[in-house]
Amino acid sequence: MDVTFFSIYKLPLTFRILLNNIPSRDKISIGIAVQIVQKQDQRTGKLTEGKVKRILTSSQFHPHGIKVELENGKIGRVQKI
Repeated sequence: MDVTFFSIYKLPLTFRILLNNIPSRDKISIGIAVQIVQKQDQRTGKLTEGKVKRILTSSQFHPHGIKVELENGKIGRVQKI
């Protein structure tokens, strides 16, 4: 059986964001509840919940998520709203 693997990283950035369902910057605002993945949790994908205190990423899109600081001081990339 011939199995062909598909890499999401070969797609243009906007398609990767749509497929991953990662929120863009315009969907994120101060005070909303989000789930982030912190740097040390990237391998496991463990999510941390909190409310957005600051938006740290200036661009509209990022393939791994928009970086934010939560009210509790934790920093990570938004995976879900």
